[in-house]
Amino acid sequence: MNTKISGILDYKLIEVSNYELTLLNILSIIIVLIVTKLILILIKRIIVTSKKFNVLEEGRRMSIFFLVRYFVWSFSIVLCLQIIGVQITLLLAGLSALLVGFGLGIQNIFNDIVSGIFLLFEGTIQIGDVIEIDNMVCEVEEISLRTSKVVTRDDITIIIPNRNFINDKVINWSRQPNKQARFHIQVGVSYKSNPRQVQKILTEVMLDHPDILKDNQFKPFVRFIEYGDSAIVFDMIFWSKRTFRIENVKSDLYYNAFEKLKENNIERPFPQRDIHFRSSDLPFFNQSK
Repeated sequence: MNTKISGILDYKLIEVSNYELTLLNILSIIIVLIVTKLILILIKRIIVTSKKFNVLEEGRRMSIFFLVRYFVWSFSIVLCLQIIGVQITLLLAGLSALLVGFGLGIQNIFNDIVSGIFLLFEGTIQIGDVIEIDNMVCEVEEISLRTSKVVTRDDITIIIPNRNFINDKVINWSRQPNKQARFHIQVGVSYKSNPRQVQKILTEVMLDHPDILKDNQFKPFVRFIEYGDSAIVFDMIFWSKRTFRIENVKSDLYYNAFEKLKENNIERPFPQRDIHFRSSDLPFFNQSK
């Protein structure tokens, strides 16, 4: 029986010159891949869901898991290559010569990979963070070794090379204390309006919104900022934790401010221009003379 099983496992699927690929090699590779997958599932449970790692933020735990996953899969791939008889030392020597030849063409790829390692180790940008890069506000959905996946406020998924996070200026809204940030919108009213009354109304509008912080340290306020051409302009300043969907909060404030100002008979001005003519410039007056 053992001899029969041994004969089946030693069955040669491929035989070329001095190279042989047997059924045992294929089964060994399958076992390695299955064991690798099971190990990663166990590691993910330990790192992501274990109470021992609760001191770390969720995004930080996922970054650590991704980094461990890369190393585990790299080891498994090397092991699979050895099982099928590939000489790793010869392969690395051949790849090094190849990389020298294509170094200029793939230097950006290596730059992205190194940047990805820094991101995963440093944790300055994590999964779930709301960031601003290239004047685009987005939420980090995935951090891979070479690229990262973000989602914009328009629910558009964008793939960004990791080197952009290292080389460019990035604003991380989620790294603010308690994840809140300060925002503002401007509102203009007629010169006939009472500034103190406008200040009171706009402050009440902000205090009534559920997504605006009302603590003493982050209490919303109104600032008189400008005498405009046709309006006096106020700045509504507030703090909120809804950094990713803050445009919805701003829209609510515009709606509510418009309604409250209208209820109190405070006019929203239209652009006005006063034009003065000298009588000598008008053809009618010149003809009458």
